[in-house]
Amino acid sequence: MIDPWNISNVDHENIMDQFGIRRFSDVVDSIKDPNLLMRRGILFGHRDFNLVQERINKNKDFICITGMMPSGKMHIGHKMVVDQVKWYFKHKGNIFISIADMEAYSTRGKSFDEGKKIAINEYLSNYLALGLDLTHKNVNVYLQSESMPLNDLSFKLSKKVNISQMKAIYGFKSTTNIAHLYTPLIQVADILLPQTEDFCSPMPTIVPVGIDQDPHIRLTRDIAIRFKDEFGFTSPGSTYHRFITSLTNEKMSSSKPKTAIFLNDSSNVAEKKVKTAKTGGRESLKEQKELGGCPDKCVVYELLLYHLIPSDKELEKVYDECRNGTLLCGECKQMTSNKIKNFLEDLAIKRDESFEIAENIF
Repeated sequence: MIDPWNISNVDHENIMDQFGIRRFSDVVDSIKDPNLLMRRGILFGHRDFNLVQERINKNKDFICITGMMPSGKMHIGHKMVVDQVKWYFKHKGNIFISIADMEAYSTRGKSFDEGKKIAINEYLSNYLALGLDLTHKNVNVYLQSESMPLNDLSFKLSKKVNISQMKAIYGFKSTTNIAHLYTPLIQVADILLPQTEDFCSPMPTIVPVGIDQDPHIRLTRDIAIRFKDEFGFTSPGSTYHRFITSLTNEKMSSSKPKTAIFLNDSSNVAEKKVKTAKTGGRESLKEQKELGGCPDKCVVYELLLYHLIPSDKELEKVYDECRNGTLLCGECKQMTSNKIKNFLEDLAIKRDESFEIAENIF
């Protein structure tokens, strides 16, 4: 069972086999201009991505829905979702971004005022700084708590879901409060709302998520089928990205400062975090030169792989030089520190320029 609110070690292969998720590697070669995450295997699985791909190939629009829970700081792992949404936007996607303040209230104890402030200060300003135009007519951003169409739809959808099904999917216990139990239905409504007549009407939909969110996808697909006659819903598709390893060799977490590089970290703080991060190096310099490093087990290399080196050719050079012992960990950390420093300094400037826009989204 996958718990969307508390996930640690993930066996991707086992989950894919257990829940019928297809390998993204089977479709990536048929994509005309796959982005970095697609090319490098960071997107590892999908459900019905081919339906959206067909729309893209025919230059037709489709829906991309994502969400953010305003409960903490935005870290560099969250950037993966923005990068994917930008790609879908470029390909005529109708973008919907839900601010999951109801989820933050029920599962993290954040007040609605606090959730709204976090959404603006941490997420919307960074989304804009990262290059996603939240003011475009094809981009719809909303707070769950303030969307009457969303809450109306979630109430209607709840009619065909029972407690036993929720317990089977999420493992809810008798002590689970009703607000927490109801939250997944809000998220189901988030995913299906764009297909209602007030918005885009039924059409292929894609939801880019981490594997921890798959319970929500499975529940949504099931409910979409149950309400097909009433609303004409198309079962939403999904893609699944790998989690970037934290600086302490676990999942990055907004609640654990030492695990993550936050997008509002100063360049000096981020530089220090990189230089103290776990690497794939050997125990001694002699072994490193003789045996080479292990980039596949290196947190620092992952930063380059996921975010900091757009050129596949340049990345391959780093990988090979690490493997053959030519590039030592100290040198790689210095290079990565410089890149993260430049990235964050540029992002900070753009975030400051975007803050007024972020404040006026709602």
